Amino acid sequence: MKKKNLLLTAIAILSASIGIVLAADHIDAPGVANTSSDITDYYAFQSPENPSNMVFVVNTQGLLDPTASATAAFDENVLIQVNIDNTGDYVEDLVIQAVFNNGKVSAYGPVKPSVTGKTGMVETDATVTTTDITRYGSTASIGNKNGIKVFAGPRDDPFFFDLVAYQGVLGGTKTGFDNPGADTFAGTNVMSVVIEVPKSLLGSAASLNTWAVTKRKV
Repeated sequence: MKKKNLLLTAIAILSASIGIVLAADHIDAPGVANTSSDITDYYAFQSPENPSNMVFVVNTQGLLDPTASATAAFDENVLIQVNIDNTGDYVEDLVIQAVFNNGKVSAYGPVKPSVTGKTGMVETDATVTTTDITRYGSTASIGNKNGIKVFAGPRDDPFFFDLVAYQGVLGGTKTGFDNPGADTFAGTNVMSVVIEVPKSLLGSAASLNTWAVTKRKV
């Protein structure tokens, strides 16, 4: 029987198909902005180093300057979860869960979830991969267990967006974006969770639906 020691409620969602970034959301309501529950981007792609692996990246707490990056932390009451649908019904068949405690990140799964949808449990009976949360300016700490790798810590925001040009297009003062544009997010960071898993652990489907959520302990 799976241990069900935490009940959680979903509070933020972004989705993506494999290899395609679908959405970015860097400025949220005050209740979630600059917290571990504030997802800025979600990426899912085949590992460029190992085509037998998939990489899942969930970025949170956008627009961090270097000073804020040095003090930023993951909320120990928030779980970051990657949902994976390998049957095409848009219900998670597998989950990968990242939880934070005492300066460490633990990634559980991939595993069939005990509960689907807006509530959930930490699947503590699943395979767990643990490592230290990397501090700003430090060498990356990467956990590796049975081919599953995990990283958590601050990273340069990879999302490119020209806010000034965008506002100009909306306001009618520009007819399009510049090439090259100006990256509004240059010099800012995010708190990132990166998990790499063998494809063999994700089922035999030719394609996957995958999305990321955050859930807060209640």
